[in-house]
Amino acid sequence: MRSIWKGSISFGLVSIPIKVVGATESHSVSFRQLHTTDNGRIRYRKVCELEDEEVPGEEIGKGYEAPDGTVVRITDEELSRLPLPTAKAVEILGFVPVDTIDLIQLDRSYYLQPDTGAEKPYVLLREAMARSGKVAIAKLAMRGRETLAVLRPVSEGVLGMHTMLWPDEIRSPEAIAPQGQISVRDAELDLADTLMDTLGEVDMSELHDEYREAVDALITAKLSGELPELPEERPAGAKVIDLMSALEDSVRAAREARGAGEGAEATVTALASRRGGEEPAETEEGGPPPARGKAAARKTAGKKTAAGKGTAGKTAEKKTAGKKAAGKTAEKKAAGKTAEKKATEKQAAEKQATEKKTARKRTARKRAS
Repeated sequence: MRSIWKGSISFGLVSIPIKVVGATESHSVSFRQLHTTDNGRIRYRKVCELEDEEVPGEEIGKGYEAPDGTVVRITDEELSRLPLPTAKAVEILGFVPVDTIDLIQLDRSYYLQPDTGAEKPYVLLREAMARSGKVAIAKLAMRGRETLAVLRPVSEGVLGMHTMLWPDEIRSPEAIAPQGQISVRDAELDLADTLMDTLGEVDMSELHDEYREAVDALITAKLSGELPELPEERPAGAKVIDLMSALEDSVRAAREARGAGEGAEATVTALASRRGGEEPAETEEGGPPPARGKAAARKTAGKKTAAGKGTAGKTAEKKTAGKKAAGKTAEKKAAGKTAEKKATEKQAAEKQATEKKTARKRTARKRAS
């Protein structure tokens, strides 16, 4: 890989010669602007507005226009002689925990390659940061400006560098934050947690650009003279009216997509808060109400069908319904009661675990506020 900048890392009195190499590359499809009547290419030319003529590159310089319209010319030589200590050095200012870096402040990503003879101090710095769990905040002048950067160990034993925006370049989000006092119920948070757990983690190595693939297929079809088949336009997303209902539908859809139940019915326990906040009634056997929130969702995800097995393999709800049906034997009723008792004990334990988790979340939110 070709280096785009050469200098050294200034780590106290230790100097580590390095080369900066781009860590990313764009695979997006490039389009040209064409004249639609004859496919002629549209080009942009640099024209002097005073002479109305195109200007060659060697006659183009830099200038700053003051508010009153006065133009000050600045030459590349003047810029190169500015007294910048970071002109050829990545000056480390200090070290901070990695979780203190706001991701919105990150700009571009690079790899730092040790120059000849700099392997030992390079590895020392990399291992010291890896052991401490901290990253380095640094400054350097690159591409005509001084910028902040964060250095950190990355894969394959290499140091990575991410250029950062200056703090005054980050806009305040205060004006676009939700206004007013908005409360979120614990039941909604529990169901949101369930949805997050159901969606699971993401294997970044399996992700790919589906839009680019579709564009490639469109271009290939048109080059071969085929008439591409375009899918129907997707309808715009509907406005969320019932948040709880939307969360429940999302959990159900996520489970079906991931095949979590392997044939089990993917349902979510209805929450009393959707019906005005009243508590659910007791079961027919006088047991406690069903567990709510995340515990109930876990219980639902763990259900398995009992086709081909005895009555002891059926869920408590099916056994309760079976006891109502005519023609059931006394033996089946007894088995149903036994299984329902076990399910009730399990529900009580899950409810207690959910309440403890909710209490911890409340405490964490109070501390954060």
